[in-house]
Amino acid sequence: MFSPSVEKPESDEAQTFSELVDTLRGITETTSKDYGHSVRAVHAKSTGLLKAEITVIDHLPPGLAQGLFAKAGRYPVVMRFSTSPGDIVADSISTPRGVGIKITGISGSAPPGESADTQDFVMINGPAFIARRPRNSWVA
Repeated sequence: MFSPSVEKPESDEAQTFSELVDTLRGITETTSKDYGHSVRAVHAKSTGLLKAEITVIDHLPPGLAQGLFAKAGRYPVVMRFSTSPGDIVADSISTPRGVGIKITGISGSAPPGESADTQDFVMINGPAFIARRPRNSWVA
């Protein structure tokens, strides 16, 4: 079962977050100048958008029946397929691909003490994320 104790924030997490925001802002400013308009700092190029529906089946095993998946139901979904750079590159260039999934209409499934009516999933086509910790993912 999920427990907040699973997360172990780094002691410098606030500083890392601030530096990451500055880095992403810098990427956005650079790409905005390059393209003459704003684009996302990462995953700038959408390669597909779609609307869908997810069905959560009843009687999932206890380890899976948590949050959104705790009870059976059907929920609207929006999905965005993209490539990871902030620069808009040709599809022929090898770069990680990603998909963002937003599930809506799920009130009552947020962790205790939080409220939300959506849940987001972010995925990428690699066997593992590029770094174990946020600081390692972007600091040289």
